[in-house]
Amino acid sequence: MRILLVAAEIFPLLKTGGLADIVGALPPALTAAGEDVRVLLPAFPAIRAGVAEAQPVARLQAPWGEEAQLLFGRLPLDGGARRIAIYLIDAPGLYERPGNPYEDAQRQPYGDNHRRFALLGWAAMRLAQGLDAQWRPELVHAHDWHAGLAPAYLRFHTPQVRSLFTVHNLAYQGLFQPWNFPELGLPAEAFQVEGLEFHGQLSFMKAGLFYADRISTVSPGYAREIQTPAQGQGLDGLLRARSHVLHGILNAVDDAVWNPATDALLPRTYQQPDGRAMHGKALCKAALQAELGLHAEAQAPLFIVVSRLSEQKGLHLVLEGLDALLAQGGQLALLGSGEAWMQDAFRARAAAQPGRIAVRVGHDEALAHRLFGAGDVVLVPSRFEPCGLTQMYGLAYGALPLVHRVGGLADTVTDCTLENIADGSANGFVFETFDSDAFARAVRRAFALYARPIEWRRVRATGMRQPHAWAGAAAAYIALYRQALQAA
Repeated sequence: MRILLVAAEIFPLLKTGGLADIVGALPPALTAAGEDVRVLLPAFPAIRAGVAEAQPVARLQAPWGEEAQLLFGRLPLDGGARRIAIYLIDAPGLYERPGNPYEDAQRQPYGDNHRRFALLGWAAMRLAQGLDAQWRPELVHAHDWHAGLAPAYLRFHTPQVRSLFTVHNLAYQGLFQPWNFPELGLPAEAFQVEGLEFHGQLSFMKAGLFYADRISTVSPGYAREIQTPAQGQGLDGLLRARSHVLHGILNAVDDAVWNPATDALLPRTYQQPDGRAMHGKALCKAALQAELGLHAEAQAPLFIVVSRLSEQKGLHLVLEGLDALLAQGGQLALLGSGEAWMQDAFRARAAAQPGRIAVRVGHDEALAHRLFGAGDVVLVPSRFEPCGLTQMYGLAYGALPLVHRVGGLADTVTDCTLENIADGSANGFVFETFDSDAFARAVRRAFALYARPIEWRRVRATGMRQPHAWAGAAAAYIALYRQALQAA
């Protein structure tokens, strides 16, 4: 099959969250399975600089008249061992901006985001019509709201080309004002409840959900949850109505990037454990404690956080539980950025407890790898979590996840109850109720297990042996592509 993936980010060039990891890992997995895959992205400066020898293939005119150039090149991975075929929309007036892909330096959404990401969907449709004379997709796989208009454009302009729309996080919907609608190049009938109208606004997310031939999301648990009022973000009715085409496919881990046995970003690599102590992980822990100014205490359990700092991620529970964590002898190392008040709060705690708490604000991929390599417990107490990759990285690197039972976290982490330890299924710590008391009890269970080294190593080994490779996820996506192509 000829498959076009459409997204706004791709690892390793541009990443604000887990979406980029998926868009970077899925194409090589599909290619390895024999599919003909290309990716369409905006030519943000970081992406444009990383795509080797991108050459013009066509001119592209937006529905509101703006002109852009379509480029084609290759993204080398693993020193050139793998390459991803990439289309870039070269429109400097839209994409060459300070800040991140969606917001300015003051964290305000760009006022023309409706144009910036409508052009992404429009370009996908034009490729489906044959804009590149050398290659035309049979199916378009659109990722999150940024690409949400692609299925709508296909439905109205190129209905013979099928689409899959993947929801990575329903909370981010791409909402715009109704007066932006005439610029989009869609017929008037698209702006209604049976379309992309959402409480008087335009919803790019709803466009994808309504018009795509198939819908997926990034875990089976989240696929169920978004059909409920509690987590449906006002779209649960539509999702229930389309439940027959909605599927949950658990995200996977790119073991060419995240593998403690080969990770060049670690000061010392280590193999999967067989129940005995891992000397390499101990060396990683000592090196990280020295790097971050934490006390050199080999026996102190090191809790880590690698996360966007937002209310969704539940990190206020970590702030509320810090005193108890420290009182029990733990250390905390955090890497992330997000809401200013939360950044300031964690920085203040680190300043008050030097040697026990270390905080680094920002994005640092290499430091993230060192944190997983060193950590004993990775904290992922999210209020909701479509899938979560952090807990999977923790499992792979022997940092036991401590999670709220929700979404993909519930699909991947099994609590260290006595019966689960006994039957060999336990791989982390799970709390049911989203509150500080439940979180605190889970932290106490982590300390209790850490005090039992033999059982700790057994649970850690269980987690590190779990398969999270992309081959299985890619096969599930290929099955969905075939269903979409067969749709009447």
